[in-house]
Amino acid sequence: MTNPPMTGTLSVPGATLHYEKRGSGPVLLLIPGGGADAGLYAGMAADLAARYTVVSYDPRGLSRSRLDGPLTDQRVDVWSDDARRLLDLVAPDDEAFVLGCSSGAIVAVDLLARHPERLRRVVAHEPPLLELLEDPAPHRALFAEVREIFRAEGVGPAMARFSEGLGDRPAEQATDLPPEIQEMAPRMHANLPVFLEHVLCPFSSTAPDLAALRPVAHKLVPAAGRDSRAQVPLYGPPARLAESLGCDLVEFPGGHVGAVEFPKEFAKQLLAVLDG
Repeated sequence: MTNPPMTGTLSVPGATLHYEKRGSGPVLLLIPGGGADAGLYAGMAADLAARYTVVSYDPRGLSRSRLDGPLTDQRVDVWSDDARRLLDLVAPDDEAFVLGCSSGAIVAVDLLARHPERLRRVVAHEPPLLELLEDPAPHRALFAEVREIFRAEGVGPAMARFSEGLGDRPAEQATDLPPEIQEMAPRMHANLPVFLEHVLCPFSSTAPDLAALRPVAHKLVPAAGRDSRAQVPLYGPPARLAESLGCDLVEFPGGHVGAVEFPKEFAKQLLAVLDG
């Protein structure tokens, strides 16, 4: 078990963010994806906090980060501005390291495009940036279908169709979920309606600013899970991002949720990439 993190709140335009902080050293901001919150990275926390000041948070509208007004479709630029404001709080004078996974990786890429001076290295693990694909249409259609199924039938059938469409299979030899992840699971399930209705399609249809990224491509590490190679909407975008920017794609253990499936191995690879 890791020591409990220090927790705090940060007021941002339209919301109040819950964040967690542990460890010491350079700041490493962990941006969760999907319906996950700060607890997504609990299995890696101790290993990372031995070298970094590890900061994670619940994105606006999820878990303990409350919106000031009604819930609407979410915007990547607003979420990356939230991340920048959090960095201004915890690392006002230093360049920070960032890991984003899934939709959190989309936020991380946008953060680098708009605020490169605040960042030293950004690892973007499987951002589903469908517009980078040679033929995004069938994948856009799948994501839209998942949202429609959610509207008509609810979370369970929508997630079943999502998994089927992505070709998911059970992870092999995955570690047991740490207690902290088990504690997050009910919150993540409660967040899925927000993700399916207001995040999935708006975020995946956002095109990254390649012109802004090219001058700072040396700070970006496009990443994907080894088990995701056959999943075009997950593995394809970071591969295309690497190709477009002239940088290397780095593979991590596991699949789309490798940080949860294999937290020790994922953390080891992350530390190696950050040191590189």
